[in-house]
Amino acid sequence: MATIRPFPNSSSTVLGIVLLVRHGDRQGFYQSATDYTPFNTAITPLGNVQEFQLGQQLRDIYLNPSSPSFISTVNPAVVNAAQVRIRADGGGEGGVIFNSAVSLLQGLFPATENYKTTLANGSTITGPLGGYQAVPIESVEPGNDVSLEGWTSCGPFATATNEFYKSALFEQKAAEHASFLNELPRYLDGRQVSLENMWNIFDYMNVQSIHNETFAKNLPPTFLEQARDLANFHEYGVFTSAQLDGIGNIAGQTILPSILDGIISIADAQNPLKLVYQAVSYKPFISLFNMTGAAQASPQLAGIVNYAAAVAFEVRQSNAGDEPVIRLNFKNGTEDQFNTYNFMDSNIDVPLSAFVKALKPAAFDDLPTWCKVCSNNQDRGCAALALQSTTVTGTNQRIGPIGAGFLGAGVTLAVVLATIGVLSFFGLLAFGGRKAKATRLGSDTDSYEKYDK
Repeated sequence: MATIRPFPNSSSTVLGIVLLVRHGDRQGFYQSATDYTPFNTAITPLGNVQEFQLGQQLRDIYLNPSSPSFISTVNPAVVNAAQVRIRADGGGEGGVIFNSAVSLLQGLFPATENYKTTLANGSTITGPLGGYQAVPIESVEPGNDVSLEGWTSCGPFATATNEFYKSALFEQKAAEHASFLNELPRYLDGRQVSLENMWNIFDYMNVQSIHNETFAKNLPPTFLEQARDLANFHEYGVFTSAQLDGIGNIAGQTILPSILDGIISIADAQNPLKLVYQAVSYKPFISLFNMTGAAQASPQLAGIVNYAAAVAFEVRQSNAGDEPVIRLNFKNGTEDQFNTYNFMDSNIDVPLSAFVKALKPAAFDDLPTWCKVCSNNQDRGCAALALQSTTVTGTNQRIGPIGAGFLGAGVTLAVVLATIGVLSFFGLLAFGGRKAKATRLGSDTDSYEKYDK
């Protein structure tokens, strides 16, 4: 079975796409080797250019009337907010991911003189910078939404990561590459050298190779690729599980509902939504390629995707009128082109119903499930749920009238605060104009059940 198919021009029409895109080039970044707690960084001009160019390429493929993959129901000139849904991870890497999304959208929906309005006095006003279009982006904050960073503050995930580090496979890998690791300290400016810390080692070397001329000249020619190979082994071992619902796949599990909801919405002729774009880190790619079988069919996908990498789940309608199908196209960074990859043990496009049936059982992004899966009753809204559960359970201890008054007032306040916290997390209550979250998977039961058979 061929693992990569030529970008085909088949007898089907693209109804819409669900995009996952990694951010562009950035400054140095550090994250904990055990629980992946992140530290801030910043995007670079190169990163903005990479994302802008990717947006232009996506426009050429999907918003160009002469392209065989043109999405005819999307306005290619002036963005229609009802037709697009844009979400950007607002967490671990600071503003890098959100700013990457801004740059990509400038390429996807460039400035146009058609972005204008006529005032009551008859004058016509065109948007600034030649008709710059500000496309709405939902910043997904990890403290309010687990969908794009399901792994943070997740105890069982950290436990599984430590167990991977103690495994025979990991120890064997460390022993096989001990001599290479021993050569690295002189290039790492005091950073800890171990296979456990391999992602941070590779990221430092990669960033320095791009931005530090002296470092790039002094680093032996094979060292960056050797570090990349070990980092791929490291990250694939951390962000995958053999079982679909295994904790290693949590980055894929929590983003899946928004992917499935987007695909189902696109397939619904009555729904105007036709383009879903989620700006993320590299981690969801690893889990999703594992969960869909794409990495098993194409082992080169079993690792860290490059800056500005993009996967497009195309929702296609056969010209024969059969059930919509899903096609997986992937571009691994600026120097790559989009290719069609096999997934779900198939060398043809996958029926939408089969895609949903296979992945839906492992998909979740609701807070109660996440708190349970991650054994968390303190962080990311779990404390509010735990407090609410405790106050509802109550106590059987006998107290006096005065104590009962204070307890009643305290419980009332606690319940109110907990309710506000939960409502705020789910996007049902907002402060300071925060945008409400998009409808979750399964909210349109009839639409969903159509493909869940």
